[in-house]
Amino acid sequence: MTARFADRVALVTGSSGMGLATALRLAREGARVHLCGVDEARNAEARRAAEGLPVTVSRVDLTDDAAVRDWVEGAAAEGLDILVNAAGVQTYGDLGTTTPAEWDRSLAVNLRALFVTSHHAWPHLRARGRGCIVHVTSVQGFANQRNVLAYATAKGAVHAMTRAMAVDCAPHGVRVLSVSPGSIRTPLLEWGAGQVAGEGRTAEDVIAEWGRGHPIGRVGEAEEVAALIAFACSDEAGFLTGTDLRIDGGLTARLGGV
Repeated sequence: MTARFADRVALVTGSSGMGLATALRLAREGARVHLCGVDEARNAEARRAAEGLPVTVSRVDLTDDAAVRDWVEGAAAEGLDILVNAAGVQTYGDLGTTTPAEWDRSLAVNLRALFVTSHHAWPHLRARGRGCIVHVTSVQGFANQRNVLAYATAKGAVHAMTRAMAVDCAPHGVRVLSVSPGSIRTPLLEWGAGQVAGEGRTAEDVIAEWGRGHPIGRVGEAEEVAALIAFACSDEAGFLTGTDLRIDGGLTARLGGV
């Protein structure tokens, strides 16, 4: 791969799935990457996957403001060029079944944590006078299936936050984007498939069914999302800010597709 990110420092949240794939992609293209996750088993897997690459993996609870601040300050001591907020949680429930605690947790991880990480990263990005923030959100922020009230609310709010951040950050040379995947094979997707499997259907059956819901006929791969994020963070995308990039296999393009 080309060294598009030589001499650049990147912070990535989420040590599995799309976060891990993005960290590996940026590192292979020359970036020094600081990756974080809350699950130590996932962190250990990420360290093994990143062996030989300039990737440091740390345990950080993104709902702990002080822990986030300390991680960002330590990782950005040598400067900062890229922040990718890829960590998230899936929650299920409608207006009647979503509890206030589930609502709070979804918004804490899927929305507030993105703001807090960006807030602490901002002075370092501004000082550099360049760089990019990418929020990984979801097509559920545009159109919804049933039973995802808290999750969809958070994801839609990320789209609005991205626009507001982009307008504020642009005069300082920092771009802000969001990426909205459709169904992507990750541990989170596999967990979600397991939640709705049953009655003779396995998790793999559910994933295949979800894939058929996309005009392209399959679920996506984390590496495909990572490739898009890498482009968004590169100098090639220098005129791209304040918008969302959908990578959804045509899911939201088809009438009644979500």
